[in-house]
Amino acid sequence: MTSGSLGVARRREQLSDFLRTRRARITPEVAGLVSVGRRRTPGLRREEVALLAGVGVSWYTWLEQGRDIKVSNEVLDAVGRALRLSEAERAHLYLLAGMNPPRVEGTAGAEVGPELRRLLEAWTPQPAVLRDRYWNLLAINGAAQTVFGYGESDRNCLFAFFTNERYRSLHVEWAAVAPEVVAAFRANAAHFPDDTEFDRVVAELSTVSEEFAQLWAKHEVHTHGQAVKAVHHPEVGDLVFDLTALTVADHPEWHVELYNSRPGTGTAERLQRLARVQLAAPA
Repeated sequence: MTSGSLGVARRREQLSDFLRTRRARITPEVAGLVSVGRRRTPGLRREEVALLAGVGVSWYTWLEQGRDIKVSNEVLDAVGRALRLSEAERAHLYLLAGMNPPRVEGTAGAEVGPELRRLLEAWTPQPAVLRDRYWNLLAINGAAQTVFGYGESDRNCLFAFFTNERYRSLHVEWAAVAPEVVAAFRANAAHFPDDTEFDRVVAELSTVSEEFAQLWAKHEVHTHGQAVKAVHHPEVGDLVFDLTALTVADHPEWHVELYNSRPGTGTAERLQRLARVQLAAPA
């Protein structure tokens, strides 16, 4: 048996165990069914799960046995509802069935907790930003404001890049970087073709920035991940950072951007000096 086929066999075995244990924890009464006759095992029977999910008994039996059958998102979701799976269990079911779990939605409007805010502040004196998938700024530390020039009115990274004059003036080679920024936003939006909020962001920014509108019309695509960001701060000079974006586990639409001083550039020392200047400045 090859390593690939061994992995498939192991996954199907785990799928079988997972479905059996999820079925065993639900009583007919909890599922809204009438219990008839003596039950030798706890939980629902296979035919009851099939009834609740709206699928054939044979098909569900084959699924639970880990057989090589065709499954779809709709059917897996129906089984998940019948078994009252949590979001984590639903994603696990998809993986065991050999499919990519659907993206978790619904973080819009969620409040940023103190843990994430403490993480951003702990990164000081280096900049740190928390943004959502539309590049809205959910939280930033003081260093990001000082180093990058974010103002109190800035609510979106993309808008700030094109419309905040102080932000633009600090960034080295702004014109050269701008096409990559727009291309990265387009690549990001392509993951959510049905999300009209991206269209709103593009339309609104296009009305206030002809530069953005022209770049957007070129339809360039660029991966937005590990990168280098350079700014020229008027008080301490050149600052160069390695950027790493991390997805927040319980809010997959949120991304923490951590800017780490690039070794050999003197950035760390200049940041310390800038922090001392800020502390000495009158309130």
